[in-house]
Amino acid sequence: MLAAFSPTLYDPVFGKHGDATMKRYGRNIPLEYLYVSLGSFNLTHGLWMIYLASEGFSLVQLGILEALYHVTSFLMEVPTGAVADLWGRKASRICGRVIACFSLLVMFFGKVFWVQSMAFILTALGNNLESGSGDALVYDSLLLDDREDRYMRVAGKRELIFQSTAIVAYAFGGYLALRSYAAVYAVSMACFALAALCAFFFREPKVHVPVLPEARGRSMGSRILGSMKDQLSQSLRIMRERKKIGFFIVFSEILFCFITVLFFYLQNHWISLGWSEWEIGLVFCANAAVAGLIALRSSSLERKIGERGVLTFLPIALVLCLWGVALTRFAHLFFIFLGTIKGLLIIAIGTYLNRLIPSAQRATILSFQSMAFSLFMMVLFPLVGVVGDRWSLPVAFVAMSTAASLLCLLYLILYRPLGPSG
Repeated sequence: MLAAFSPTLYDPVFGKHGDATMKRYGRNIPLEYLYVSLGSFNLTHGLWMIYLASEGFSLVQLGILEALYHVTSFLMEVPTGAVADLWGRKASRICGRVIACFSLLVMFFGKVFWVQSMAFILTALGNNLESGSGDALVYDSLLLDDREDRYMRVAGKRELIFQSTAIVAYAFGGYLALRSYAAVYAVSMACFALAALCAFFFREPKVHVPVLPEARGRSMGSRILGSMKDQLSQSLRIMRERKKIGFFIVFSEILFCFITVLFFYLQNHWISLGWSEWEIGLVFCANAAVAGLIALRSSSLERKIGERGVLTFLPIALVLCLWGVALTRFAHLFFIFLGTIKGLLIIAIGTYLNRLIPSAQRATILSFQSMAFSLFMMVLFPLVGVVGDRWSLPVAFVAMSTAASLLCLLYLILYRPLGPSG
């Protein structure tokens, strides 16, 4: 079923399997595991809404800040993806972690709204520089070493490391927050700085991006703008020709959006119910644990039930979990089970997309995926904050579950006619 998306479609420059650069990029994989463990040790991820609320920011303000983050991400995703394709995934990742480190510094010391706005803009830029370049560097390293068939396995291990690190970060962050938020932010900044240092040791995959004849002789600024314009044009052409890329991007990012919004607003909801940061951290630990463990089994599940099975079952399971969080006393258990869906989706969608995308445009097109996520978050996140402030967060969760149910129904109607070969 997935043989139609063979890597032989990818790169006329490198040939079928990248023979000229065989086995040169093996060190990137263990380095990637170390980089992910350092770059994802962010103690603030499950606590920043609680911290800013304690500093006097309202739910509406928090929603606006998150929306500002996604506006920035929406505007900058494709340009930063083009930067990674044109000037190197390694440099993009280094810059991303340095900016992320500085954004935490601004966030901690920012006591007024406009300063926090700058912090969220910087956070978005840091993540933009990482989002497409990371997957692109890993997949092309395997592709050029004739080992692209191992991507799902490598991605599963990487997701397990990410979620395992998140488990420690949630638990340790919740414990440390009871004593010092300054320590929470300091430890996170130190880990981001170490991740940037680790990125210096990546070997840059040699991906050929041709220089157009008309670009020769122009000024440096003109060549840069022309290169980015051509990169965007080529990426859009590929997405028009391979419509399944856009299909995967839109529907997967809608699902991730619902999970993310729930993750952030449950923090404030559970605090209002008397939970401590430590207890909330433990629930997030459990969510991350099942996500990481299930990610390891993603390739086995895909072989058993196929692409259509994965992409039909997961949206239904997601909606059931959202209703479980909104209406039952076991919201924490349903949220933990959402980790299973997240772990499977991240690996499955990432693999399907990479099989469809040429190397020269990989980071740029993968940035469209993050851009779609930001577009949905710009609308949903502040809207949930407004409903939560005016009525209550449980009412907002019910409204979100209703919207997810309708979207899931539309998704299944549109997906059914595609057939195995789409």
